[in-house]
Amino acid sequence: MRKLLLALALAPSATALAQKVANPQPFANTITEEDLKRHLYIVASKEMEGRETATEGQRKAAAYIENQFKAMGLLPGNKGSYQLQYPVYQDSLTGASLQVNGQTFELNKDFVVSLAASYSATLFGSEVVFVGGGISDSSRNDYKNVNVQGKIVLVFPGTAPAPQAGRQRMFNPYSIQEAAQKNGAVAVLMVGDNFPRRAVATKGNPTMNGFKKTIYPNTFTISSQIAQAIMGADYTTAAEASKNGTAVAKSYTAEVMLDIKKTVLQLHSSNVLGLLEGTDKKDEYVFITAHYDHLGKRDTVVYYGADDDGSGTVSVIEIAEAFVKAKAAGKGPRRSIVFMTVSGEEKGLWGSQYYSEHPVYPLDKTTVDLNIDMIGRIDPNRNHGDSTNYVYVVGDDKLSTDLKPISETTNKKYTKLELDYKFNDPNDKERIYFRSDHYNFARKGVPIIFYFDGIHKDYHKPSDTPDKINYDIMAKRAKLVFYTAWDMANRNDMLKRDLTLEIPTR
Repeated sequence: MRKLLLALALAPSATALAQKVANPQPFANTITEEDLKRHLYIVASKEMEGRETATEGQRKAAAYIENQFKAMGLLPGNKGSYQLQYPVYQDSLTGASLQVNGQTFELNKDFVVSLAASYSATLFGSEVVFVGGGISDSSRNDYKNVNVQGKIVLVFPGTAPAPQAGRQRMFNPYSIQEAAQKNGAVAVLMVGDNFPRRAVATKGNPTMNGFKKTIYPNTFTISSQIAQAIMGADYTTAAEASKNGTAVAKSYTAEVMLDIKKTVLQLHSSNVLGLLEGTDKKDEYVFITAHYDHLGKRDTVVYYGADDDGSGTVSVIEIAEAFVKAKAAGKGPRRSIVFMTVSGEEKGLWGSQYYSEHPVYPLDKTTVDLNIDMIGRIDPNRNHGDSTNYVYVVGDDKLSTDLKPISETTNKKYTKLELDYKFNDPNDKERIYFRSDHYNFARKGVPIIFYFDGIHKDYHKPSDTPDKINYDIMAKRAKLVFYTAWDMANRNDMLKRDLTLEIPTR
């Protein structure tokens, strides 16, 4: 028995043998500054138009990434397709009108509509109910003992006394709409200022939520002239009473016609997925992700998004190519690796949210997501250590006790970067951990690491261009992701999920 144990102790494990034979360094060294630069000058070019989600620029970028995956020999990652489409909806206003007692008022000159919260309808009402500030919550109820079922309500939004003496609080339009909906109103007239207004956009912000659980009352922001046409001499007194919370509800007889005509444009966007099949553990998965969308263009000004997140996008391409070369040399990964670039991150993590709700590969068989979002610049506010040789590592301490030891051992052996854990602080005021696509994996229980360079002066500005990238440190950071993924893809066991994600309250 002693001899058998001794023999087993002396015998190298299968994993150790595999690692000895399959030295990752020659493949990591194919991730070069030159190749990263070549890709980035295309991805963050003027021709890509800033890659805004659900635009032609985004589709051009998706096509470029897909072509790279095809050319290197990755399999289509979505059931025979390289792209995973998801729906995007955008409201488009085609017309709006408002009349009071036969007097016609003009769009933008006298009123504007809340496009996102309204629906196409023509309403004819003979009564308008004034309800002060339109507030209805635990501390104040302007609807108390007032019947507004099926009626039009008029409100003066703005500040109001808070429960604590001497303080003010703001009520946003959404809370006013919610209160009106809860009390059964069919439309809301909110008195505003700054009329006439310059022409407002006739298209709303894109959204993933085309089908709403709750339909809110049609909402118009109106000028004081419209309010006076309804309220007459009561207008001035009502406006002042609304500010101090002493307004008394009152019904006004008025023939009011409210009309909104809009269409809902059904657009789409996509994530791009390439698959490298593993060997004996091919039904388990390592994900390497980045978002390829950015802010698009405003008039003729292009937001290039070279660092955010062109740097992550082209790093995924280069890391994928390195793994493909390893497999071609007979040293492919044991687990399958999915290389996924997502869109919609700048809109609210849309692409990764859609994937997490419609996974192509089982999330319980996804051992890790290594997410790369901005690794091409240097944080100007980092005033310690060697800021030419660091990377922020975020989230390695949140879900698995395996992650940090693997990450640190890998870095110590190969890349020797300074691993900065600043944004692992639960009290991080910037909440960096919650602001990129890894979070949609983490909230489903998948361990993650997020690689990040920090916020710099060109963040979300047109000046985030490829000529400002530090390609030497970017290549080194990309190699760290490659080496870490190599370990994750070849180790015997999936990562433990033995920690609970704690979300700090604000």
